[in-house]
Amino acid sequence: MTPAALEKPLTGRMRADGSPVLLRAYEAAGGYQGLRKALGLSPKDIQGEIHRAKLRGRGGGGFDTGVKMGLMPPPADLPGERYVVANADEMEPGTMKDRWLMEGDPHQLIEGLLIAALAVEAQTAFLFIRGEYGEPMARLQQALGEAAAAGYVGANVLGSGRRVEVYVHPSAGRYICGEETGLLGALEGRRAVPRAKPPFPVVSGLWGRPTLIDNVETLCNLPHILARGAAWYLGLSLGPDGGTKLFGVSGRVKRPGLWELPMGTPLREILFDHAGGMADGLNFRALLPGGASTNFLLDAHLDVAMDFASVEKAGSRLGTGTMIVLDDRTCPVGMLLSMERFFARESCGWCTPCREGLPWVANTLEAIEDGRGEEGDLQVLADHVRLIKMSATFCALAPGAMEPLRGAMQYFRDDFERHVREKRCPWK
Repeated sequence: MTPAALEKPLTGRMRADGSPVLLRAYEAAGGYQGLRKALGLSPKDIQGEIHRAKLRGRGGGGFDTGVKMGLMPPPADLPGERYVVANADEMEPGTMKDRWLMEGDPHQLIEGLLIAALAVEAQTAFLFIRGEYGEPMARLQQALGEAAAAGYVGANVLGSGRRVEVYVHPSAGRYICGEETGLLGALEGRRAVPRAKPPFPVVSGLWGRPTLIDNVETLCNLPHILARGAAWYLGLSLGPDGGTKLFGVSGRVKRPGLWELPMGTPLREILFDHAGGMADGLNFRALLPGGASTNFLLDAHLDVAMDFASVEKAGSRLGTGTMIVLDDRTCPVGMLLSMERFFARESCGWCTPCREGLPWVANTLEAIEDGRGEEGDLQVLADHVRLIKMSATFCALAPGAMEPLRGAMQYFRDDFERHVREKRCPWK
């Protein structure tokens, strides 16, 4: 294994020309060694190694992956079919990390999915992928065919007697399909509507059976943890959470993109060293650290370590780790309007706060941005931020949509008031 693959396990094998790493090259670089090791371990041993590695979910929730696996009842207590699902329905605004992994190193995801299946004794796994991701889907299908032909997938994985079948399933094409229980409905051929929890999917998920659902980046870490051990994985990190993380920057910076860096890398380093800082003539004002459904961080927060606890202490969430930057020449009201329109459009309409509240927020922001705002509109927005919360909705879509609005109302209130007072957008 090359030094790059050791320091950057998720991306170290990727090719500069963007072509995928196929089976022969993947095996030559140590691929499927984690699966071979997992076949010699008990499910509890696999779960324990992942827990010791302190791998937390990379899809936004940040839940301990090993603990999550351990919540699934063992077959002795709940016999019958059980499933593993890779959530590749990547539609969070500002987020594009999973596509990079699937296009560049598809076998890594397949191996991770197989290891997860062994960890929870599942015999069927699904790759639930965003319907618009045509190229990643094609590359995953190609890699899956190679893996099946080589005996990694199917009725007798590497002659072990274990069966794991893997299927690629295109998403129904809505943001709500990325919510894990909405995903289950879509995978069952139903309307993608979130389900009340409990019961959680690990107990009653796909077709009422125990189901482990994990993000693509999360699963891609499993082969490396199993092959090289939890202690090595912990050593990659700069903070309490294990491993590396794909961090991204979009917005008006010099070098927007994605980088695999140690978990806990300072925010300032990502923004100014890797993304090159702000584009010429622009100044930094704020950013959303983990996609559109996270709260703003300001200049005073730039030295925060990008790990779950540190970002939460700063008043936001690590989320997907892909930040959206706001500069001093972009209207924050217009930025919020664009995001809230997206969330309102993508609501499944199942619960009232989301179905009615998000369009109301979007329409209020539109009036303010267009110069039709009134003084009472700011109170309307504040009331929605206060009332739309997790205890009032079936899922996190609407509460997540309130996070950037919460921060904007706190940090950019003067901009909102100026829009209302001057009856125009000052940036136009």
